Amino acid sequence: MIIAVDGPAASGKGTLAAALARHYGLPHLDTGLLYRAVGRAIEAYSDAPDFEARAIAAAGAVDTGHLDPAILSAQPYGELASRVAVIGAVRQALFDFQRQFALQPGGAVLDGRDIGTKICPEADVKLFIDADSKARMERRARQYEARGLTVNRYELYHQIEARDARDRANPNGGFFPAPDAHLLDTTRLDIEAAFRAAVALVDGAMARKAGPSGAS
Repeated sequence: MIIAVDGPAASGKGTLAAALARHYGLPHLDTGLLYRAVGRAIEAYSDAPDFEARAIAAAGAVDTGHLDPAILSAQPYGELASRVAVIGAVRQALFDFQRQFALQPGGAVLDGRDIGTKICPEADVKLFIDADSKARMERRARQYEARGLTVNRYELYHQIEARDARDRANPNGGFFPAPDAHLLDTTRLDIEAAFRAAVALVDGAMARKAGPSGAS
């Protein structure tokens, strides 16, 4: 079973994807960490004229075995990830690894921006997780504060809005939900309620896929 979980930053997609993976006993890949790893590799060159070329080279050399969320979840890497993600050659360099992960025996759960539209258009279940910008800002702010960081909420809100705009304009990635994706708005849901709703969507989709006889 392949479950594709897409959505904008801080919508809760990563937390839900990890919980779904545990629930169904499937491996999980946060594909955003791949782009963050590329961004981290070229952080010193963020204003360099050859930024794009360096990003492409870094994508080809990213160490997929050492994607540490504790390091890569830092705010600067999220901004850099958004910048490198608009580079077509970067996305192509990371495509094969994501496909191989998804197609491993037994299936997998992947979360990102374009899983249901680009990486796994044949996924058994596609979820698109969303929430309004204010709710997403507050969640991200609490994450940073839990790490002891000082947060400017006004600035963070506008960073999220700017990233949404950049992602929507990205010609190389599917920010929008796949036509057959199940939409889940988590604006007013805590994580437990969101998880229950996601499981219900997955179970329902798989039941419909099996048909009345229960055959796959």
